[in-house]
Amino acid sequence: MGIVSARPDARLAQGADAFAPLMAPLGSLKGVKEAEARLIAKAAGGPRVLDLLLHLPERYQVRRRILRPSEAPPEGESLIAVTVASHKAGRSAQGRPYVRLRCEAGGEPLTAFLMNWQKAWAEKALPVGATRWFAGNLKAEGEDWVIVNPQVSVREDAIPLVQPVWPLTGRLALPQLTRAMGAALALLPDLPEWADPPLLRREGWPAFAPALRAIQAPAEEPGEAPRRRLAYDELLSGQVALGLVRRRSRERPGRALAGNGALRAPALAAFGFPPTEAQRQAVAEIDADLAAPRRMLRLLQGDVGAGKTLVAVLAMLRAVEAGAQAALMAPTELLARQHLRTFEKLCAAAGVPVALLTGSVKGKERKRVLAGLADGSIPLALGTHALFQEGVAFRDLALAVVDEQHRFGVAQRLMLAEKGAAVDMLVMTATPIPRTLLLTQWGEMAVSRLAGKPPGRQPITTRVVSQDRLPEIVARLGEAIQRDERAYWVVRAITGSDRDDSVAAEERFRELSARFPGQVGLAHGLQDIGVREAALAEFAAGRTRILVATTVIEVGVDVPEATIMLIEQAERFGLAALHQLRGRVGRGSKPSSCLLVHSPGLTEGEKRRLLVLRDSDDGFEIAEEDLRARGGGDALGARQAGLPGARLLDPREEPEEYARLVDIAHRDAELLLEKDPDLLGPRGPAARLLLAAFGHDLSMAPLDAG
Repeated sequence: MGIVSARPDARLAQGADAFAPLMAPLGSLKGVKEAEARLIAKAAGGPRVLDLLLHLPERYQVRRRILRPSEAPPEGESLIAVTVASHKAGRSAQGRPYVRLRCEAGGEPLTAFLMNWQKAWAEKALPVGATRWFAGNLKAEGEDWVIVNPQVSVREDAIPLVQPVWPLTGRLALPQLTRAMGAALALLPDLPEWADPPLLRREGWPAFAPALRAIQAPAEEPGEAPRRRLAYDELLSGQVALGLVRRRSRERPGRALAGNGALRAPALAAFGFPPTEAQRQAVAEIDADLAAPRRMLRLLQGDVGAGKTLVAVLAMLRAVEAGAQAALMAPTELLARQHLRTFEKLCAAAGVPVALLTGSVKGKERKRVLAGLADGSIPLALGTHALFQEGVAFRDLALAVVDEQHRFGVAQRLMLAEKGAAVDMLVMTATPIPRTLLLTQWGEMAVSRLAGKPPGRQPITTRVVSQDRLPEIVARLGEAIQRDERAYWVVRAITGSDRDDSVAAEERFRELSARFPGQVGLAHGLQDIGVREAALAEFAAGRTRILVATTVIEVGVDVPEATIMLIEQAERFGLAALHQLRGRVGRGSKPSSCLLVHSPGLTEGEKRRLLVLRDSDDGFEIAEEDLRARGGGDALGARQAGLPGARLLDPREEPEEYARLVDIAHRDAELLLEKDPDLLGPRGPAARLLLAAFGHDLSMAPLDAG
């Protein structure tokens, strides 16, 4: 039974009732208007009251309560009661209006400058003889003390001694967010505990609600324990959600797919090289999963050029040998067509028809493919999201392969699997995954790793050079073309923009075409697929020698004759993307090189990242560094930037603590689900609230639909 459709017991109902106001929209908060709610939602990263409560301060303004100005600290703010003596209007040197307020506090004079105030406002809000509370920085000027633009209040308790300062956006002001936070905290109940009690005692962590109160309305500057508690909760919610995904998949009955090798043998003969030891091991692991009477859920990870496609072909042919169908889904048509060329070569030798289904396949060809998938005459299908669209039916889909898995959400992968009964799933990634990210995104998912590269792959020399040397680089490029070499020239942008100084592909194409007439091609994502395919074909055939491109060539482009990869403004790319791009060369018999061309004025951090790539071709080492620098996306949704569970703890700032908490959360989730797989035990109802708190309840719904 899934967590969405399970029948709630009394404990869950009680907790859910108390929790409901936190799931309400921000506009439901007392005193928060709709326009203000939209601004707060943008700052907090979500429209719920709970999103505001989880919007943590970036720092705290700590004030000292004093009786007289002479007690003011030299640095920092003070809170002081003053008596108003007089008002005087004036204008600054820049013409800004202000009111000078003469006051007295503890028998000492104090002057307050209220910038942009009108005298009439000041006389009404701060009448002579009234006592008001001021908060701000006091500075001595001769015998007088001065405060500029103090925070003003009638009541002392309206100005906290410890003021959280939250990240803001647009026209949202700190007082607005402070008021909204107060209204949200008033709705915060003490919730049932979802964390393991011995863990809380060992770490010294407070409960969820007290942790939020300590952070968002502190009586004193909070330590690390409340933040660590909340960060752990976010990570635990992700681990429980992923654990449920894995258990639902494992619990679903599968079917055994056995083959006799009759189709694999001719395909391997057409490949021309024996599989590597790593490929043989991966195929053996996949075969064992396919032969078992349970559904396969396996991740095949391998560095650029490790040979994942051959493993996928052999796995899919095993399904066909068993009398069923298999489909491979890629994130782009370019990559799907690249796979098609490989599959057609290998599967033709085995006499197995292969078809492509993408958004651009239309008319008679589309009807032919749909009919062939429905009656089983087409056993192998390659395509994009079009594979799981309505109207696509398979006679007997038994194996779904998803390439570049990080570009799809869980729901999209499941939609393809739902095109058949008891479908086995193999997901592939060319981005090596370090242990921390494996735990975060996949947990105990079965993993096959392709270490090393197939025979014949050439080493790639990587250099880091400044954009100032472009004339020299272009001259050397001309010499390489004379030697019959081919080069990629990669930039980030397609067209120029006044708001972005990124080098544009179209501009670089014009410049290089003027220098090397007829020898330069152009490929980018805004071109029609036919135009882009033609440019790639011209380059592959050698009719053009330089291909100016964006990252559309990052995956799915295989030109063994290309020996030079030049990436301009390389510091603006992620390390994983740079590593993938570098893998487009070194595929033939000639030595290859990669030039990482950086903008002038490289920062130390940017330089350090590029040197990682220069000094290593180990994709796992590079992935670890990229994980620290950029994060790794969201396994349960479509977010591809930032680490899952990184909202409340930034792994780039505290990588060791992040990894420690991931490990604890993973083990705790496994323990919880081992004892209580349906979340109906002592911690179960609270764990369901935790899933809802961090947005995983809806992401789990597709699991009950299959």
